[in-house]
Amino acid sequence: MKSGIAIIDYGMGNLHSVAKAVARVAPDSRILVTGDRNTILAAERVIFPGVGAIRDCMGTLHEMGLATLIGELAQTRPVLAVCVGMQALMTRSDENDGVDCLDLLPGQVRRFQVRQDAGGAPCKVPHMGWNQVRQARLHPLWDGIEDGSRFYFVHSYHVLAERAQDVAAHCEYGVRFAAALARGNLFATQFHPEKSQHNGLRLLRNFVHWNGGDA
Repeated sequence: MKSGIAIIDYGMGNLHSVAKAVARVAPDSRILVTGDRNTILAAERVIFPGVGAIRDCMGTLHEMGLATLIGELAQTRPVLAVCVGMQALMTRSDENDGVDCLDLLPGQVRRFQVRQDAGGAPCKVPHMGWNQVRQARLHPLWDGIEDGSRFYFVHSYHVLAERAQDVAAHCEYGVRFAAALARGNLFATQFHPEKSQHNGLRLLRNFVHWNGGDA
């Protein structure tokens, strides 16, 4: 019987901040920060966070025997991937001279190349701070969050999804990129909900009550 919310601990996440934010929106839920495969499989919902380099992310997932786990989980329960966790879902990343990712969603991860936005303002890399997120389609995790709301980003690489229908939101930073992806039981954000104050907490609250799928 599935129970609780598992936050995958593979040494690459802002785990304390994520766990604290989830506990705030789900005070009655059992929250488990764990790298144990069986414990993760027993959870009702799973969060796949990530901070740092994709080579380290993928290497640790393989070493811990968790590389195939995300796809398995998303077949039967809600999964939320965050930041590098979102990038790891893609086919391949240009970071670290090129790294094969999980290939759960077709697409590439590219480094920001543009140095200024359409208005001529400088675009420093990494993209760090608050930015507007434009919702590309309806999804239960956007419930109560206005289109164009601001979320907090920290990243030097961005996702280019092959399938337009996988993009749940986009953002502008000299170039348009996927700020959120969704397919079936899987939802992923390039921004950090745990650092995004009211809107981020609302998204996490929506995730806690989401039973999967787009409706």
